[in-house]
Amino acid sequence: MTAVVTRTESTLLRIILTSFVLLSFLRSGNAAGITSTFIRSEHPSVDIPLNNKVFAVPKGYNAPQQVHITQGDYDGKAVIISWVTANEPGDSKVQYGTSEKKYEFSAKGVVTNYTFYRYKSGYIHHCLVEGLEYDTKYYYKIGKGDSSREFWFTTPPKIDPNSHYTFGIIGDLGQTYNSLSTLEHYMKSSGQAVLFVGDLSYADRYQYNEVGLRWDTWARFIEQSTAYQPWMWSAGNHEIDYMPYMGEVTPFKNYLHRYATPHLASNSSNPLWYAIRCASAHIIVLSSYSPFVKYTPQWRWLAEELKRVDREKTPWLIVLMHVPLYNSNDVHYMEGESMRAVFERWFVQYKVDVVFAGHVHAYERSYRISNIRYNVTSGYQYPIPDKSAPVYITVGDGGNQEGLAGRFRNPQPDYSAFREASYGHSTLELINRTHALYHWNRNDDGKKTAMDAFILDNQYWSTNHRRRKLKKHNVRKTMDEIAMY
Repeated sequence: MTAVVTRTESTLLRIILTSFVLLSFLRSGNAAGITSTFIRSEHPSVDIPLNNKVFAVPKGYNAPQQVHITQGDYDGKAVIISWVTANEPGDSKVQYGTSEKKYEFSAKGVVTNYTFYRYKSGYIHHCLVEGLEYDTKYYYKIGKGDSSREFWFTTPPKIDPNSHYTFGIIGDLGQTYNSLSTLEHYMKSSGQAVLFVGDLSYADRYQYNEVGLRWDTWARFIEQSTAYQPWMWSAGNHEIDYMPYMGEVTPFKNYLHRYATPHLASNSSNPLWYAIRCASAHIIVLSSYSPFVKYTPQWRWLAEELKRVDREKTPWLIVLMHVPLYNSNDVHYMEGESMRAVFERWFVQYKVDVVFAGHVHAYERSYRISNIRYNVTSGYQYPIPDKSAPVYITVGDGGNQEGLAGRFRNPQPDYSAFREASYGHSTLELINRTHALYHWNRNDDGKKTAMDAFILDNQYWSTNHRRRKLKKHNVRKTMDEIAMY
């Protein structure tokens, strides 16, 4: 008789295997951290040549290119589909439906373009497709005639505390052969959407017209994934593109024209910070390079957004940013300290589950720790274990041309659980309201080898579940005592 393994059984098996593999260093409390001694045989940290097929322009006059989608509303029933036409504006219409090549619906987008130095962009289209059904595969078509192109995407499941969903986490990607390895490895995973933690194209490492050109090549490079599943964007330092020697002094000019976010849906005044709800997660995106101190727009927005979080509906609270708040690498050491001083107390108060960051071109995971007792007079200068604090994970290891950050500080801080200077990606599988399965995979090892993995207990439901069990136990004990008299 053939055995049939359900998705639940498969997930439980992965949890058991992961627990077994990690038993040597995942203990109660903060076990001694691990600094991996693995030395990676990496590709050269240079960008892929322009004539490589990964940058190929699609055939046909004015054919849509650089196609990418992101969530388009607060609750996952809309997407923003973006693309570029090179020759003329063309049509900004998206045709879509639930059957292949049968497009029952259509939506009209907007088109824009811009200049950067003497580079003139193509015509950039953004189209909001809304009113979608949850957990449904949609086919869509953009462009006209022989130059039209067709793709598909699947909407997330409904907002529910037990919605099962898997996110990929990628940062600091660039467009090298290492970047390609990361992208190909991720596409073989079970990821259904990407949480991108900043530093996209690294076009700012070029000058003059080549800056815009390398924004174009990067968008064609990632289209093999971004046209088929949502990538949720956050901006890093390589998106600032502040180049006064070229007369370009408007921060984020290239990024903001090309990559739309649903910021208005979360009452944000700026596309650089926003929030969405997806499946069982509430995801907050912050901007490390926008004002965030008290009374600034980003600070005020976050204060209100945290109040909107409903852990009964979206138990998983995830924060994305570019600069890590905790980092034991010599590179970018303590650059996140100013944001940590402003926001860490809120992360502990609202029991954020995990904070993902990039910036440092290596991988590192912390234990649950906080440093909120510290001020300039308290003397409590060291982070301490804190069960209400998030896990901090740095995944700035996408593969860009700046290379790896291999200089970790010694000794390894007590708060650091695992660190390694390799390229890779992460996935976070939200299993139910209480548990998620996380793993980080280095590029050298194929899709099934988790070099760092753990089971994440939900901050809200795990705590409440323990309280409910205790309350139930105490009620039963009281009733038994009453019965004795």
